[in-house]
Amino acid sequence: MSTAPDGPSLSLSDLVVERVGFGIFVLDREMNVLMWNRFMQDHSGLPAQQVLGCSLFEHFPDLPRAWLVRKVESVFQLGTFAFSSWEQRPYLFRFDHDRPITGGVDFMQQDCTFMPLMRDREVVAVCVTISDVTHVSIVQREREEAVAKLQEYAHRDGLTGIANRRYFEERFVDEFMRWQRYGGELSVLLFDLDHFKQINDRYGHAAGDTVLREIAQRVADVVRKQDTFGRFGGEEFALLMPATAFEGAMQAAEKIRRIIGSVAVEVPGASVSVTASVGGTTARPGAPTCDALINEADEALYEAKRGGRNRSVMFTPPGEPARPV
Repeated sequence: MSTAPDGPSLSLSDLVVERVGFGIFVLDREMNVLMWNRFMQDHSGLPAQQVLGCSLFEHFPDLPRAWLVRKVESVFQLGTFAFSSWEQRPYLFRFDHDRPITGGVDFMQQDCTFMPLMRDREVVAVCVTISDVTHVSIVQREREEAVAKLQEYAHRDGLTGIANRRYFEERFVDEFMRWQRYGGELSVLLFDLDHFKQINDRYGHAAGDTVLREIAQRVADVVRKQDTFGRFGGEEFALLMPATAFEGAMQAAEKIRRIIGSVAVEVPGASVSVTASVGGTTARPGAPTCDALINEADEALYEAKRGGRNRSVMFTPPGEPARPV
């Protein structure tokens, strides 16, 4: 089996093989090329006359040799079709593609089919087809990226860019269940900006939004990657800290309070001094629900406000001596 230049000697089936819009080549059991159609010639730059009768790896040493040999041998042994999707292996041959550079792929993305060629119930060769699915792969990647972005936006607060309350609560439930199952440490902080209504009334809501964005960024820059920092609503924020005991939570509370009040926030025409009150709690045996911990942190937050604001308070269970922050 071989291909030859177009001419009267070519049968209709030969013409079809030559002109179809996908690659076709045939291999014997020693991986020698028995057929090489026009698609393969055009994309590889190697004419059939140069490839036929040679080992495929002689002209294409970069092919995944071990994988390809196993694939072809399985077809010889089982006499059944085999398939490889671009999602499993993006390409077999490093062929150029004609899609825009913005597609984000270096080479033509390919689906490969391995078909047994039978004679008297014996596999005498394997026909491999190469389909150009670059466009499909680009569209699917763009769709997946778009879905990922939508999911990310669904988790983010529109003003500050940090986690929104819904996502924070989802993460809290996950971490709380993990803590119940495996033990360890888990702490949560709630904090809000002192006298924020006065900032809005005096400087305007646009300035208030600037303050919220700046404070959110300051805190986001210092929390750990494993923590979840979110906006709980209005000027109230929350920080979920897995693997953090009481002392670590106290330190985090003070760090956040200090960084919020460290530098005034610049808004058009003014410098706005901002402070925050922080309340926190740590999970302990017997903690029934996430809501119970939130209520404890909220109780500590209001104690901080009643105590004069711009301070941190950690919840202390009834009957236990208070531990100052």
